[in-house]
Amino acid sequence: LDGNTVCGVKTDMGVEFHAKSVVLTNGTFLNGLMHIGRTQIRGGRIAEPAATGLTEQLVSLGIKSERMKTGTPVRIDARSVHFDEMAEQPGENDFHKFSYMDTSHRVLKQLSCWTTFTNEACHAVLREGLPDSPLYNGQIQSIGPRYCPSIETKIVTFADKPQHQLFLEPEGETTQEYYLNGFSSSLPLDIQLRALQQIPAFRDIQIYRPGYAIEYDFFDPTQLHHNLETKQIRNLFFAGQINGTTGYEEAGGQGLVAGINAHINCHGGDPFVLGRDEAYIGVLIDDLVTKGVDEPYRMFTSRAEYRILLRQDDADMRLTEKSYHLGLAKQDRYDLLKEKKASRDAIISFAENYSIKPQYINSGLEALGTTPLAHGCKLIELIPRPQITLENIAELVPAFRTELDKVPVSRKEEIIEAAEILIKYSGYIRREQIIADKINRLENIHIKGKFDYNSIQSLSTEARQKLTRIDPDTIAQASRIPGISPSDINILLVMLGR
Repeated sequence: LDGNTVCGVKTDMGVEFHAKSVVLTNGTFLNGLMHIGRTQIRGGRIAEPAATGLTEQLVSLGIKSERMKTGTPVRIDARSVHFDEMAEQPGENDFHKFSYMDTSHRVLKQLSCWTTFTNEACHAVLREGLPDSPLYNGQIQSIGPRYCPSIETKIVTFADKPQHQLFLEPEGETTQEYYLNGFSSSLPLDIQLRALQQIPAFRDIQIYRPGYAIEYDFFDPTQLHHNLETKQIRNLFFAGQINGTTGYEEAGGQGLVAGINAHINCHGGDPFVLGRDEAYIGVLIDDLVTKGVDEPYRMFTSRAEYRILLRQDDADMRLTEKSYHLGLAKQDRYDLLKEKKASRDAIISFAENYSIKPQYINSGLEALGTTPLAHGCKLIELIPRPQITLENIAELVPAFRTELDKVPVSRKEEIIEAAEILIKYSGYIRREQIIADKINRLENIHIKGKFDYNSIQSLSTEARQKLTRIDPDTIAQASRIPGISPSDINILLVMLGR
């Protein structure tokens, strides 16, 4: 380990691999152990072997390891399901999509999800299996998720509830395999099957594989920098469940940031770090490296203090330019962003400058169920009213209709929505941006390497211990460490002459 070659791996065939940067995305495979009732199977996923030896090597290099538990539900053959006895949940079919590219059609067939409920008969069978549940017989000792509990945890924790909702979700367009969300379990296979058969829609159920719990190694994420590089070993990055998270989006976000920074370390450049006011990925990573985890981490909107700034309608405005300068977004995507921003801002500018007179609009306002004007005003003053949208006010103001019709047809709804949100919620957005800017000033006060925290007796004992262990980069990061009080932060600011 010399800073240029992070590791050398010698295979059984005698071939040795070296790399300047390595990103470990081991998921649940590090010493993975699956549980189905009292049956234990070594592996990282059904029919796939566990990864052994890597944890032990990293621990020998000073990286702290712990054990975590997660679970997955039964996979069902759709041909055995009575869908006519379930409630259909069709997908949305409006202009919203995952991509901001100028695409006009869906490639994949839209498939529905389906819902049903457990019942008392199902719960009775599940209770029969509790003595063989790894969660309750002492077989599993590691920490598990609180936010997506297994079905056996639900019937114990919420014993008064006669039913729990289940969501049957298709695994793909060309498979009969469905994922039963809400029925994560590590109970014996026969218990899972019999319990499901008590639900009318599943009375003839056939399954591809049962639900199971899995225990695996992860590493305390406070051992990482914000670029997801380990503090102990330069050019070694961790991403995903290896950092104590659970969930696909959480893993994908970390993998993206770790991959970007691994490339930067190989080719030069400043670390790429997203702020808490720039992206949910920024909130996720800051939470991990600042606070650590005491259970599998999920990214909830409630964890973000700047939710009004982190809206899904402006993810492209927040992040495309960063991606473009990194070389990830191509020129066509960047050009579309600039076109969208120009169209959006033109709509807002028109509304800010166009004057409305009562005699020309009051009858229309009354028809929309909103108060008529007593005197003239700018158009932008009307739009925040809850009864008014850009589209319906455009029917009353022909010049505004002409302005909206200038928007590219293929992205018209998207761009009009972006402008409408900024107009209607401008006061809230500005207020939150002011707060974010104030906190960001603390992000620019760097303290890493400036203090011997153990020698600062005016700090609380807990603060000295945690600041020494985490060694935060900035005052703002220090303020987010659990147990660090405002008075501790004030002491550091005083010592910095602030």
